[in-house]
Amino acid sequence: MKNQFVSGDSALDRVRVRVLPDGRLTREDAATYLGVKPKTLAMWACMGKGPRVMKVGGRRFYAKADLDAFIETVGGPKAAVVTA
Repeated sequence: MKNQFVSGDSALDRVRVRVLPDGRLTREDAATYLGVKPKTLAMWACMGKGPRVMKVGGRRFYAKADLDAFIETVGGPKAAVVTA
């Protein structure tokens, strides 16, 4: 099984995050994908804002589709999916 990575371009840097086979990202990878800090995602979740979060085994995950929908809603950088 190939690992799937998401890459984003900006004027300053290039990021790479791991997408699990079922399309989930960890909070850290989701934050990188959105260009925010993990603590920002945690605060949004507490306030009922931001992308939908799912809890699996005590850990929080974000579906890539939900992150893309959030980006479409609020605007922002869009990362392209590439297969490594």
